[in-house]
Amino acid sequence: MKLNWKWVGLVSTVISLTAQAAWAEEAASCKNVRFADVGWSDIAATTGITSVVLEGLGYKPSVTIASVPIAFAGLKSKQIDVFLGYWNPSMTPMIDPFLKAGQIKVLDKPNLSGAKYTLAVPAYLYDKGLKSFSDIAKFGPELDNKIFGIEPGNDGNALIQRMIDKNEFGLKGFKMVESSEAGMLAEVQRAGRSSKPIVFLGWEPHPMNVQMKMKYLEGGDSVFGPNYGEAKVFTAVPPNYEERCPNVAVLLKNLQFTTDIENQVMVSILEKSNPVQAGRAWLKKNPAVLDGWLKGVKTFSGQDGLPAVTKALAGS
Repeated sequence: MKLNWKWVGLVSTVISLTAQAAWAEEAASCKNVRFADVGWSDIAATTGITSVVLEGLGYKPSVTIASVPIAFAGLKSKQIDVFLGYWNPSMTPMIDPFLKAGQIKVLDKPNLSGAKYTLAVPAYLYDKGLKSFSDIAKFGPELDNKIFGIEPGNDGNALIQRMIDKNEFGLKGFKMVESSEAGMLAEVQRAGRSSKPIVFLGWEPHPMNVQMKMKYLEGGDSVFGPNYGEAKVFTAVPPNYEERCPNVAVLLKNLQFTTDIENQVMVSILEKSNPVQAGRAWLKKNPAVLDGWLKGVKTFSGQDGLPAVTKALAGS
């Protein structure tokens, strides 16, 4: 049978145009992907890595530093597109009103499992007997009746303040000291130089787990959740984002981080590396993760995503 190459060419053109027309349904506004970062180095790490991937796909990611309540409000008002740091269950009381009102959508699968978030102490204090939440009050005078939290508006701070207000574990009279992640860790390191007692918010993934000898306190299940505040981290978006920007949504659903990945990138960030630079350096050393992350993902212009990102990394 003799092929009519004229017709073959015409059919190919029609198929190509049809595909382009279908792809054009993703709004031009999707090119700008606006992230919220609450100032934690783990969220900076995942946001940095994801930004590098999006840049390779032809998108223009940007980051707004905001407290947790402001991040959720930004998703509600659609001024923020993506928040990779919804820690469940610690942030659940903050996000629940938005979820019940249909103002925020949480993607079904967590982007990180096996995280933890609860109160911690230096190992030397644990060895002295401060091993559980119920031991904190016994060490009140030595602790100067203080528990160190992080940035104002943080969910962990709210949980600590609730314990104090309700006199849980006999903590009435304690003060919750708000600061920042960096400020809190500086206080812990300062205390460590003289083996001074201190109680602080700790979490994993974070380089603090390998840079300091620390122990998580037992008995805080009613406050931070079971198994030392065991948590899963989810991605939150505006309720219509999946329909409006389906290609970015596929990438977001594919993202699967590990505590090891985040710890490695966070070390670079804490050594004063830009989160995007740290993310790019890690991806160049570990490109195999892109196979799963970019499955079914296109560039903004509709080409296969994996070759584009691979090429972008090689040229950076």
